[in-house]
Amino acid sequence: MLTVSQLVAYLKQVLHQDAGLTDIWLQGEISNFKRATSGHWYFTLKDSGAVMPCVMWRNDTQRLAQLPADGDRVVIHGYVSLYEAQGKVQFYADDLQPVGAGLLYQEFAALKARLAAEGLFAAERKRPLPAWSHRIGVVTSREAAALRDILRTLSARFPLVEVVLAPAAVQGVDAPGQIVAAIERLNWWSAEVEPVDAILVARGGGSIEELWAFNDERVVRAVAGSAVPVISGVGHETDFTLVDLAADWRAPTPTAAAAAAVPDRAELGQQMAVLRDRLERAIGNRLVEERQLLEQARRAMLRESPERQFAGRRQRVDELSQALARSMGHRLALQEVRVSGLRERLVGLDPQRVLGRGYAIVRRPATGEVVTAAHQVTIGDPLQITVRDGSIDSIVTGTDQQ
Repeated sequence: MLTVSQLVAYLKQVLHQDAGLTDIWLQGEISNFKRATSGHWYFTLKDSGAVMPCVMWRNDTQRLAQLPADGDRVVIHGYVSLYEAQGKVQFYADDLQPVGAGLLYQEFAALKARLAAEGLFAAERKRPLPAWSHRIGVVTSREAAALRDILRTLSARFPLVEVVLAPAAVQGVDAPGQIVAAIERLNWWSAEVEPVDAILVARGGGSIEELWAFNDERVVRAVAGSAVPVISGVGHETDFTLVDLAADWRAPTPTAAAAAAVPDRAELGQQMAVLRDRLERAIGNRLVEERQLLEQARRAMLRESPERQFAGRRQRVDELSQALARSMGHRLALQEVRVSGLRERLVGLDPQRVLGRGYAIVRRPATGEVVTAAHQVTIGDPLQITVRDGSIDSIVTGTDQQ
């Protein structure tokens, strides 16, 4: 025996195990539509023979451009489950489109899965946008309001940027080929003529049929293969295309795409003001440091300057000169005393004084040899005897040696 809860849980499990009930496109007419304060949608989908209670959670409803209304014929996607509290089968929708869009969405989902498997949407292949764009390529219709929005935004944010327009149809059977050709022309222009920093692929909002060119495989591959970074600005915020996935940057609107492509001159002005203040402070601090270093160098130069060194050395020369003068004076005084003593000694040894005391000098007249001993002469030798006041010539007549 089962309880009600067990039976309901079992029935819910059976529904979830049926693969045919987990991925369904369902067509019908909306009735009893209600939007809860939580943002969830509750409605009934009916046809001429039956009704199906439906729920769509807020996270899924936020992707839709407008609220459905009773009587709208729609195609919804989701799965079947059981609401246990009331024991009733419900359809849980995750997408809702007007009738006719269901097949397009099935095609969209299949192409998205195939291209994703090839890696065309991989995050690692996304390139960063240039910080400063000098030249922007734009792919859109000449008559599109999106072009006017883009040009107005670029002019307001960064008037220096140059715009290269590659016009193309943005809806209809010819649009995919023209968009691909426009992207290729801008890539050629960037490689052969002048660099293009980024390409904006843009158009305004519209129905899924009007935006279908941006789900075309040729366009998606052209965006993914572009050598120049691509910014997608297709539709409004709730619109989503495969080009958004393939682009390097997805913007919710054409205006936002233009804003993403260039810096804001107002923000640049503020950044420049901040940088100018930093630069002025840095220069001021550097000048203070350099002045301090210069003052230190000046003082060091003064300490080591030749003038100061010469001044000290001149003083030293004066001191040495004075010391030398004192030394020389002292030595001269000593020499004068010595000379005076020698003079007195010489005076004392003056032969004239000796002779004056009765002594005489005996010489041989021929040679001037002084005779100091008796044995130096023999009898008959002539001698000259010098006395105080003259000389006496004599001849030796005899000697007396002791």
